[in-house]
Amino acid sequence: MSMEYRKLPHGEERLSTLGLGMGGIQNAPAEEIEAVVSKAIDSGINFFDLCGGGASIYAPFGAAIKGRRDKVHFQLHFGAVYNKKGEYGWSRNLDEIKRTFEWEMNALGTDYVDFGFLHCVDEESDLADIQKNGILDFVLELNRSGIVRHVGFSSHTPSVANKLLDTGKIDMMMFSINAAYDLEFHDELGIGSNEERTALFRRCQAGGVGISVMKPFHGGQLLSNKTSPFRHALTKNQCIQYCLDRPAVLAVVPGARGLNDLIELLRYPQSSAEERDYSVIGQFTPQSAMGNCVYCNHCQPCPAGIDIGIVNKYYDLALAGDRMAADHYSKLVVKADSCLKCGHCDRRCPFKVKQQAKMQQIANYFNKGV
Repeated sequence: MSMEYRKLPHGEERLSTLGLGMGGIQNAPAEEIEAVVSKAIDSGINFFDLCGGGASIYAPFGAAIKGRRDKVHFQLHFGAVYNKKGEYGWSRNLDEIKRTFEWEMNALGTDYVDFGFLHCVDEESDLADIQKNGILDFVLELNRSGIVRHVGFSSHTPSVANKLLDTGKIDMMMFSINAAYDLEFHDELGIGSNEERTALFRRCQAGGVGISVMKPFHGGQLLSNKTSPFRHALTKNQCIQYCLDRPAVLAVVPGARGLNDLIELLRYPQSSAEERDYSVIGQFTPQSAMGNCVYCNHCQPCPAGIDIGIVNKYYDLALAGDRMAADHYSKLVVKADSCLKCGHCDRRCPFKVKQQAKMQQIANYFNKGV
């Protein structure tokens, strides 16, 4: 296998499904930071998140993308700021944000930003502050002028994220996604029930809002038997694939502390389907999270040739208000009503979805022309 790219719904950009977060590399020497970014680009990664870490990442990143800026897409966060020591912090002061933005652009050596993100909008008060203090208006003005190509935000809270989506101005959302959070093994950054989180992701899919994923390894906890809430370690490949199978997800942006971490992450594009198979989590899924199709296609191959994941996706999108979903469904060569009722999918689904019955339900829905 090789690097996969997914198109931004509200744009022409095609983003590598494996991205790279720069939030953990600030302690590396400048030459190593530049080398990591250069190797990532050479290996097919074209999507980066420039949040957190420290001010030390910007100049090396700029040096690495010099001469190939058009091959790179990155997220810049309006609200992430740095003190005189270069240490990361966050602010809702518009003047401070403007100064930081000007400094970032100079350090990066660029005159435009691919994704201008409203930073860490987790609470109702955060949303009120970015509106009241003119931060949202500032980013929207940069968007109108072409300096910010796309407007987005980062959040950990479904209810607040939905209010930002209500503005109709959002092209991209950065959200914390991993199996622990989605299956309601929470910490302070894993907010919302399985139902709330799934509804948010499906809303993004229906509205053409892409998702970039932070916290794919649950802060590393999912990678160890001792710290995983399942008491069973997952691999990085399994965690990345889990995120990419969620609705609307375009890219996963794990962090790298240096070249060794990057080399380990780059095993993902070359990994086999078996190495990415995370169906083991079905053994640990709480009852409250069971019964929801996550489009993972672990039920494949269907003897009738139905793409069960995509059939479920078009159905969920139609229910979420996507007017094009029925048209997409109508173009499928094999539809839900081709189900043989053999039970193969029911036996294989790690989330205990009764897909045989679901195919009848979906066929009835679309055959009525809803």
